[in-house]
Amino acid sequence: MTEAQTERQTIAIVGGTGPMGHGLALRWAQAGYRIVLGSRDAERAAAAAAGIRETLGAAARVEGAANDEAVAAASTVALCVPFAAHARTLQGLRSAWREGSVLVDVTVPLAVAVGGRPTDMLGLPAGSAAEQAAQLTPRSVRVCAAFHHISAAHLRDLDHALDGDVLLCGNDRAARAIVRALVAAIPRLRPVDVGPLRRARLLEPLTALLIGINGRYKVPGAGIRITGLPEGEPHPPAPSPTFGEGG
Repeated sequence: MTEAQTERQTIAIVGGTGPMGHGLALRWAQAGYRIVLGSRDAERAAAAAAGIRETLGAAARVEGAANDEAVAAASTVALCVPFAAHARTLQGLRSAWREGSVLVDVTVPLAVAVGGRPTDMLGLPAGSAAEQAAQLTPRSVRVCAAFHHISAAHLRDLDHALDGDVLLCGNDRAARAIVRALVAAIPRLRPVDVGPLRRARLLEPLTALLIGINGRYKVPGAGIRITGLPEGEPHPPAPSPTFGEGG
């Protein structure tokens, strides 16, 4: 594999020692991607990486690093930090990004970040966490939103057969294609491309709704399935003279 191919197959995970980051790292490493786990504490990231290698076997390509070193090592980055750390983390990474990087923002602005209920959302001036990320990263970084509705506990349990759709959005079509491939790399997950980044304002609150459903029905991880879709890649939408959304 050439150096360019290795870079394309590398995913950095900021907040990679947390439940969601660790779960995505396990699944993507199992699918053959090289993973760089990021953390504020590089030693903690290295220990988490060693644990994943122990779980998956010595052939798993997983290493740990400080968050800024992880971002600098890859052109595809997943942001898996609690919303309380979202802005602070991105502000600290501003000089670490590669030109044209794809950022997959998994963050949800749940009210629990300020002592509220996990079934309530925070209102953000940017409109959504993903749009806030776009404001806090260099202009060349292509921000997408995805993986909000998949249980971290299910991701971390490799014996659990995942099932559901991953709704994703972003302003750059090529970046969305990269994220669709990341979704499809995890067995039994299907990517559903919903268009431009502002749709994150609709996607992120669904997490709060699912948390409420989990509590009401006493289940560990309800998910989402969109019915009636054709197989294969989505067709680009026709231009709308009324709304002009593009995407």
